[in-house]
Amino acid sequence: MKAAIIPIGNSKGIRIPKAILDQCHMEKDVFLEIKGENIIIKPIKKQSRKGWEKYFKKMKENKDDRLVINDGVDLDMADWEW
Repeated sequence: MKAAIIPIGNSKGIRIPKAILDQCHMEKDVFLEIKGENIIIKPIKKQSRKGWEKYFKKMKENKDDRLVINDGVDLDMADWEW
C-alpha cells in the first residue's frame, strides 16, 4: 500500500487507515524500530496490573502484606500540609 508523507507541525507523518490499525491491534501507543532503511511499527500491549493478584497472594503467604504507611493518620490535624 502506498502512503504519502504529510507535514504535521514541524514534523512529518503518514495516515494509517483504521482497518490496518484494527487488524494490527494498534490503539494509542506504538513502538518504532529502525532496521536498515525500514521503519517497523509495533503495538504496545499494556495490561495494567497484570499479575498483581499472583504477587499479592505470594506477599500474603510470606506475611509481607502489612501496611507500609500508618492509615490512622488524622487528616484534620492542625499541622497537616498537602
